[in-house]
Amino acid sequence: MKTRTLALASAAMLLISGCASMHPTASEEAPPPVNPDFASAMAKFNAQFPNEKASRYEEVSINYNNNLKLDERGNCHERSKYPVVIVLTLDASGKVLSSTTDVMNAKAECFRQAYAAVQLPPPPFAPYQKPIRLR
Repeated sequence: MKTRTLALASAAMLLISGCASMHPTASEEAPPPVNPDFASAMAKFNAQFPNEKASRYEEVSINYNNNLKLDERGNCHERSKYPVVIVLTLDASGKVLSSTTDVMNAKAECFRQAYAAVQLPPPPFAPYQKPIRLR
């Protein structure tokens, strides 16, 4: 009886350890695929400079984003260990018209949805490209 119980316990432990090894841990997470549209969005942002008004707006919009903790909407940070860079396209009132992320994964999609209805301070011109790096 002891031998059979020991054999069943050993089999259960092997099964459990085998299942655990089938699912990668956060440290084993593969990097997300790159979004091919991101380079174009960043090029549009970079084309806005040098511009003193745009430089000042970057500081204003970063402070606004940080004060309201807009990046905490939807609990997106926990979806991947990899950071996401999102480029928001703003209209003249500061409303987000669209967004593009540097990668394509659940975390990036979560941030795109979280920022979809955001209202930032009015930018110096429109459309305005506003990148945000999210951990």
